[in-house]
Amino acid sequence: MKKMASMLGSALLCALALTSCGGKKTDASATTAAPKTEEKKVLTVGYAQVGAESDWRLANTESFKKTFTAENGYKLIFDDAQQKQENQIKAIRNFIQQDVDYIVVAPVVETGWETVLKEAKDAGIPVILSDRQMSVSDESLYLCWVGGNFLKEGRDSVIWLENYLKKIGRENDELKIVDLQGTIGASAQIGRTQGIEEGIAKHSNWELVAQQSGDFTQKGGQEVMESILKSTPKIDVVFAENDNMAWGAVDAIRAAGKEPGKDIIIICFDAVKETFNRMISGEINCAVECNPLHGPRVDEIIKDLQAGKKVDKIQYVVEEVFDEENAKDRLPTRAY
Repeated sequence: MKKMASMLGSALLCALALTSCGGKKTDASATTAAPKTEEKKVLTVGYAQVGAESDWRLANTESFKKTFTAENGYKLIFDDAQQKQENQIKAIRNFIQQDVDYIVVAPVVETGWETVLKEAKDAGIPVILSDRQMSVSDESLYLCWVGGNFLKEGRDSVIWLENYLKKIGRENDELKIVDLQGTIGASAQIGRTQGIEEGIAKHSNWELVAQQSGDFTQKGGQEVMESILKSTPKIDVVFAENDNMAWGAVDAIRAAGKEPGKDIIIICFDAVKETFNRMISGEINCAVECNPLHGPRVDEIIKDLQAGKKVDKIQYVVEEVFDEENAKDRLPTRAY
């Protein structure tokens, strides 16, 4: 399957603007015709991954590697960008040179992709976005996006906190809140930060006393939390915009002589197995799921495209909210 002229014979139908996840986008559909001039037994897919900065990212990578196999009719070319946009741009250009059938990208940040996406479009290679989004002036530069609704995740975390405070009788307390942000400019950071900030602004007794990036890493979360604890001794709630930063924050809080999960309420995002263990032990209070298993969904999209079917421009994965009450029962069902 090659060249956008034949690949997108029916033309991309995407009159839209994404609204979720920090962008301004809405759902639409795209159509494509099955290739007429070239048939391949094996489809080559180039995947430009962000890196290996978290357990969530490792699960996401494994999902693609288990899905895009020779047995399933694929050759996967995988590239780890080590959290650098320039590495991803280089990888995409290498994929174009290798004349792959599809390019999948989990972009490090949202902006700065116009030129390389235009190169892929000119080469007739469809681009599918996974996890994080891109902000581009021409949305026909990519075919579709698969991932979590990061803005909703942020809002869901605030709703959980509101309900929890009522349950423990603290809904009227003055709260000092910390937000450990992810990589600044990443879709997950933009959406989760926005949802958290919106929620805090609705409560006159909630104050955001510190907000700093831990870059989605455990080390970053620990270092930032240590610094914040020194300058802001009174903290009631920590939002950590991924699991790994929450684990680092737990270590910092404990080192400061406080009890994580009790002295300080901790809410995080991703909900990998280790976080379930930490919720069961009581050191993390809530985890908002961000489902990393995107490989099968991207496989479905490609198979639909090969069959000439329509695909939605935006495809959200199913996500839930977990806490200390349901973590023990749900842990055995977790796939990541």
